[in-house]
Amino acid sequence: MGCNFPREINSVLISPSRFLDNGMRGQTFLSSQRILGPKRMMPWSYLAEFFRFRRLSRRDDGRFTVKFRDAYVQLRDDTSTTGFDQHYVYHTAWAARVLARTRPEIHVDISSSLYFTTIVSAFVPVRFYDYRPADIKLSGLESGSGNLLSLAFPDNSVRSLSCMHTIEHIGLGRYGDPLDPKGDLKAISELLRVLAKGGDLLFVVPIGKPKVMFNAHRIYSWAQVMEYFNSLKLLESALVTDGGEFILDPSPEIRAEQKYGCGCFWFRKE
Repeated sequence: MGCNFPREINSVLISPSRFLDNGMRGQTFLSSQRILGPKRMMPWSYLAEFFRFRRLSRRDDGRFTVKFRDAYVQLRDDTSTTGFDQHYVYHTAWAARVLARTRPEIHVDISSSLYFTTIVSAFVPVRFYDYRPADIKLSGLESGSGNLLSLAFPDNSVRSLSCMHTIEHIGLGRYGDPLDPKGDLKAISELLRVLAKGGDLLFVVPIGKPKVMFNAHRIYSWAQVMEYFNSLKLLESALVTDGGEFILDPSPEIRAEQKYGCGCFWFRKE
């Protein structure tokens, strides 16, 4: 059985990798070594849809060119629901809702998600600091360099502070920081030092059985977090479970079940 392809896609079949994104990995492909050669594969269903779309486009008054050399293959988006990273969508949404309630004059964030800081800066002025500063320019947002082991703030000076999904990385070297098994505790001490009396701290870390998954992150127990911040008052907590469920003020039983949950804590210094 032989197959003939239009001349315009010969180069793609010879070297298809530049047309493929990570979504191609793990997919099932049909291949013909007679046409593609060893290890040269292209999904037939994609080719069929491409040529069908191009035929339909001929009725579209030529608004766009449709050429195979412009292909950018996506194969993992045809799903029944929209997937998302539960940790990073839920914890940033939770923190944004807290700030919508507290409405601080200025909010200081240390190395949390840029999606969080950029969106929140639309309604609360935000100063964002990171070990690797972000070159980002938006109204309501200031971005600068900061080291969690030595924050450039006086004692008791920051009234609204966040550090989310960050502490678990400190001292593991992943982001070019020095190796230090107690790096996370030193960073927590800095957060406690700079937080003003009456000030709020939004803190987020992975929750489960305590362990280091070098060099990615640490996982903390709920009890550890409460011990590290025992000088503060807990106003609200939330948990993203291993199953991806978001729960406000979770029960001890649910907290204890997690292997890699996401614990969210709203503390206040009294």
